[in-house]
Amino acid sequence: MAGPSIDALGQFRLTSGLGPIGQAVNFTNSNEMMLVSIAIVTVLFAVALRRRAIVPGRMQSLVETLYEFVHGMCLDTIGEEGRKFFPLVFTIFIFILLGNLLGLFPYFFAYTSGIVVTLTMALFVFLFSTAVGFYVHGFRFLKFFVPDGVPGWMLPMLVPIEIISYLSRPVSLSVRLFANMTAGHVMLEVFAGFMILLTAGLGVFGVVASIIPLGLNIALFGLELLVACLQAYVFAILTCLYLHDAVHMH
Repeated sequence: MAGPSIDALGQFRLTSGLGPIGQAVNFTNSNEMMLVSIAIVTVLFAVALRRRAIVPGRMQSLVETLYEFVHGMCLDTIGEEGRKFFPLVFTIFIFILLGNLLGLFPYFFAYTSGIVVTLTMALFVFLFSTAVGFYVHGFRFLKFFVPDGVPGWMLPMLVPIEIISYLSRPVSLSVRLFANMTAGHVMLEVFAGFMILLTAGLGVFGVVASIIPLGLNIALFGLELLVACLQAYVFAILTCLYLHDAVHMH
């Protein structure tokens, strides 16, 4: 009879959500968690901002802090034009933050650990910022790929490098988020699996020995909380930087 084993990648397996209806329309547990995150944000903001007190309570303070943090990020990075892009950046930040945090809890699925999700968001940011660049500057936006102060004889070499660097943005943006979330969840699963293996294989001694991976898992969980917030911030700030380049071309 086979003993317990560690299936570190099983947590990323897509399954059908919403029962038979989900199976019929290929609705997955990842989509299910996206709806959960939307519901959480809607309820949180509705409850927190219901009173709009001058002296805010805890929930109102949380919502206002998030608002001011992202709003300040847009203004500091993009400039005054950042006010127009604040709703987009705020939505991206909250969506990624909740996806990262929900995946840390049992029976929840981290939709930000799927490369399809992160690549879709990265492609949207890339295409949107490019469209903004052409909207603001017209075809003069192509000068973005021509570095200032470079001798003309170097342009045939530098312009392709600039284009390749620009086209690699969605790849780096999506892989960074996907890799960080996947690696963290795998480590949590591995150390949790060690606890089960030690307990099943060594009995009472295994229970004592499992204290070590338990402590490591607690520390790793704290680190993953930090990474979850940090990766949402990184994705949002890079979105602001790309929009800054599109608006100001430098």
